[in-house]
Amino acid sequence: MDPLSATFAALADPTRRAILARLADGEATVAELAEPFDMTTQAVSKHLRVLEEAGLITRGRRAQWRPSRLREDALDDATDWLEHHRAAFRRSFDALDREIAALRREEDRDGFH
Repeated sequence: MDPLSATFAALADPTRRAILARLADGEATVAELAEPFDMTTQAVSKHLRVLEEAGLITRGRRAQWRPSRLREDALDDATDWLEHHRAAFRRSFDALDREIAALRREEDRDGFH
């Protein structure tokens, strides 16, 4: 899977988005990340593995702890892709708006309502 697809696949899950939101506040252990969820630490670890494979987080190792942290540039590629396509959609909608306005002016000129 290409990196952008892996990012969007990881972000598709609400639990993983919540984990990322928590990590935006700073690093956390699996146990800390599991606290707000009704799931085992093993299930949270699986989510973390998906996030790590997508390049969205890094996982350290301190003794028996493996704190996870959000990568600073984690969403750059996804953001760039979204911004590029947002601009293209905006141009398309602007062109459609101009076309509709021209049709309405033509209707008004011809006396149709």
